[in-house]
Amino acid sequence: MLLSSVEVTSLLHAWSRGDAAALERLVPLIFEDLRGMARRHLRGEREGHTLQPTALVHEVYLKLIDQREADWQNREQFFAVASRIMRRILIDYGKARGTAKRGK
Repeated sequence: MLLSSVEVTSLLHAWSRGDAAALERLVPLIFEDLRGMARRHLRGEREGHTLQPTALVHEVYLKLIDQREADWQNREQFFAVASRIMRRILIDYGKARGTAKRGK
């Protein structure tokens, strides 16, 4: 479903103000955009990576849902933050894998 930037921004603002229903309406609308972003991030990872795009989006969701004081300005800011979170998750995932591989 293609939403205008204004509609997404409106839902983000409502979520920032504590409207849980806005988050519930927002997530299904942006899920495919987040999955596409996750696929792009995973392209740069090693062959046979065990983390799938949907799982990465779910990890991002869990991090975002805990953002109690997020003041979302617009759609672009939200996706930029989501992208940084994805990158951080992949870095942490790689570090954990390396640690496990070394037996520490």
